[in-house]
Amino acid sequence: MELVGEFFGTAVLILLGDGVVAGVLLEKSKAKDGGWITITTAWALAVCFGVLVAKALGSPGAHLNPAVTLSVCIQSGDFANFLPYSLAQVTGAALGAFLVYLHYLPHWKETKDPGKILAVFSTEPAIKHTLSNVISEGFGTFLLIIGIHAIFSPTNGGASGIAGTGFVALLVWAIGLSMGGTTGYAINPARDLGPRIVHSLVPIPNKGDSGWKYAWLPVVVPLVGGGLAAIVIRLLIL
Repeated sequence: MELVGEFFGTAVLILLGDGVVAGVLLEKSKAKDGGWITITTAWALAVCFGVLVAKALGSPGAHLNPAVTLSVCIQSGDFANFLPYSLAQVTGAALGAFLVYLHYLPHWKETKDPGKILAVFSTEPAIKHTLSNVISEGFGTFLLIIGIHAIFSPTNGGASGIAGTGFVALLVWAIGLSMGGTTGYAINPARDLGPRIVHSLVPIPNKGDSGWKYAWLPVVVPLVGGGLAAIVIRLLIL
């Protein structure tokens, strides 16, 4: 049941998250040009409801993110869940992206810019500079993991239930508003990889390539950032 929760929770995360990007970017959408505040707010809400769905369907941890799963594995010393959780998350993300494709079906042919089409599915840097992009994704994910740990830490009262989920959503909102303008804050390998695969497969006019030359970065770097955060947590016992 935990894998079912991770699968459907991540699907909801991407349906709502990629869905708002589609609404803001695709032509003839009523939400077109809604802007960065709209996108970051909806992504925060997507995290909130994705987590709630995952928990309701059997995943009490509701990771929705291989970087989060890796950090939990490092902190516990048990890596048994890393591969099955990650697979459930990536495939759930792919399902969510495919549902976004279906939901906005008439709008794809109206949109001529391949960059905007790709942006619905996956992240791209505002300025392509590998070192800076690595720093952005690594630092963003590092802060995500440290922040999640702080939210649920007994030192801070040990937030739980819907309150804890709400604080995680606020954390993601803050990261998006403050740090997301550089790379689009993937901070989640599944969030980028699953939808990028869907982009490469679905028949969208004018879609261009799927940006595979950059794709390694939002997959690998969040894992490194999340792993480093977990090591810091273990060393400092935050």
